[in-house]
Amino acid sequence: MKIIAEIVVGFVALEHLYILWLEMFAWETIGKKTFKGALAEELFKPTKGLAANQGLYNGFLSAGLIWTFFIEDPIWKVNISIFFLSCIIIAGLYGAYSASRKIFFVQAVPAILAMVVVLLSK
Repeated sequence: MKIIAEIVVGFVALEHLYILWLEMFAWETIGKKTFKGALAEELFKPTKGLAANQGLYNGFLSAGLIWTFFIEDPIWKVNISIFFLSCIIIAGLYGAYSASRKIFFVQAVPAILAMVVVLLSK
């Protein structure tokens, strides 16, 4: 079960690295395709800085999950995983409430699944 937990946590970490890349470096290209219809095309250029800031936060969340792969103490590993997964779940819930319900399924659901697997692997 611990290996499954690491795989799922790794998936969530990679997902947030992708979001970092999308929001920080590809906002005006791939971002336009990804968020087509959610944001008017003429708003991508003026919101580039805001998106980059969001991307940076996603990078920090990913870094926290990646950090867990280097923690040897099993209790701390679980606690740090729970903390960063909780942050992602809360961000996903807020994003679903304030921006788009799709965020719940893209961001919160994978983190919830990872949280369940981490808690079951204790």
